[in-house]
Amino acid sequence: MKKALLVDLDLYVQDKDGRYGCDYFYHSPNYGVRSLLELVTYAVICRRCELASCIEACPNDALDRGEDKILKKYNMRCTSCKSCSHACPFGVIFPEMVPYLVGRCDFCLDRIAEGESPECARSSKDGVLKYGDFEEDKRSDIYSVSKNILVKARHWERDGKKVCK
Repeated sequence: MKKALLVDLDLYVQDKDGRYGCDYFYHSPNYGVRSLLELVTYAVICRRCELASCIEACPNDALDRGEDKILKKYNMRCTSCKSCSHACPFGVIFPEMVPYLVGRCDFCLDRIAEGESPECARSSKDGVLKYGDFEEDKRSDIYSVSKNILVKARHWERDGKKVCK
């Protein structure tokens, strides 16, 4: 088991404050955390529609998807018009996930290298963001999103089968 950042989306939905620290110099407050939420939402919560109305609605071709059908946003093309958010029939793309100015999470790799936990996990008093020894466990609804990030979220099912495999 190796250390990773765990984003608990179930707790995030219940959280009213939504204030998490991010010490990256170029981030406005919480922009790094917002990019994490975008990443885990597209990877786990998105319904991966056959006819992706969110992609079709974007006037700037800022959304696309790969072979795995996971959405990808091109930040340099996005003008924050929120057309994708309005077009999503399942409400997966929240308007706050489409800001005009975007910051990306750097996973606090410098802090981790020094044995410290990421600032967002340290400042998360409610358990939404945790840093520790976690591994993918689909029975507990914990899914790997990348090498350093896992997400805990109740997952929707299509035809009785979970989408994440």
